[in-house]
Amino acid sequence: MGKLICDSTASSPVILPWRDPTDIPSSDLVNQRPISKHPLEITASSWDNVPGLEDQQKRHLTRIYNKGVLWKHPQDKNNNIVFRLMHGGEVDSDGNCLFTAARKSMGVDAAARDLRIRTVRRFSEDLGSVDEVTKDLIGSAIRHMYSPDLNSGWGIHVVQEVKLLAKKQDRESLDSAIDELVQLGMQREIAAESIYKERCIAVDDGASWAKYMSISGSAEDEYDIINMQYTEEGLLTVDENRDGRAAAFGDDIAIECLATEFKREIFVVQAHGSDAMVDEENCVFFLPHRPRSEICEPPFFLFMKGTGWCCAGADHYEPLIAHCSTLVSHEKVALVL
Repeated sequence: MGKLICDSTASSPVILPWRDPTDIPSSDLVNQRPISKHPLEITASSWDNVPGLEDQQKRHLTRIYNKGVLWKHPQDKNNNIVFRLMHGGEVDSDGNCLFTAARKSMGVDAAARDLRIRTVRRFSEDLGSVDEVTKDLIGSAIRHMYSPDLNSGWGIHVVQEVKLLAKKQDRESLDSAIDELVQLGMQREIAAESIYKERCIAVDDGASWAKYMSISGSAEDEYDIINMQYTEEGLLTVDENRDGRAAAFGDDIAIECLATEFKREIFVVQAHGSDAMVDEENCVFFLPHRPRSEICEPPFFLFMKGTGWCCAGADHYEPLIAHCSTLVSHEKVALVL
């Protein structure tokens, strides 16, 4: 088995920019068919009709659709497929978007929460089989995302977030402890920060990540997410999530585990606007996530509308519907994955 997650240099995704060798019409791709039967009722949209995209993004994504992208199986060199990608519709921005989008992209008849549970189970099973060095690397990556060192990182971030987990059954006692400090004259947010840090679980290793990523914002969750934001000057806000509706946004670890669970590569297609300071020919990227197991099926694709050049944290995913076509010529596709 390979590493569950590698160090930051090794795990940096290969960014595949747009390549437009010729302006070949879509008729050069033949035998177009959906990658799966899609038992879900999904209406794919023209890129011109997708909200929230700038003209340069729409033009680029339309060219990708017209020309297709070529996927080559990493092991089976004879298994080459051209995909034409269509937008699969919007999904709720409720923290479950990775799993909602994935079920639509794959066309599986499973609830988003079920996919979340399978992803966490895959992570936990694989974590139990790695050595201590790898576990330390995983813990370091998790701490960087959810329990950052607030003494550093301010040259990159204006605001940093710390995630904590509060047991639902403990919320009443936590509130009482906070109220006691407030009655002693402490500011509410400072009191909340003190109690939550003392009594809640930090997301800083594999075990706590599994608890965190299990949270779907439903009454069935064991934990609630507490989110604290900091600036370089100190505490900015405490989101106590009193209604328990906050869900854990899927991250790169979750995507890799999802890919491993289904033995399929996942490509996240990022489309950046003018605020990203990239030209039109380089505004679309394909970020690959390979399973740690063998690849048994073709990949599926997720879409991300990039906001600026920083897309880390709380990314919003939408489904892409992939139609596969017989390859006519390598030179006529938009991109080789």
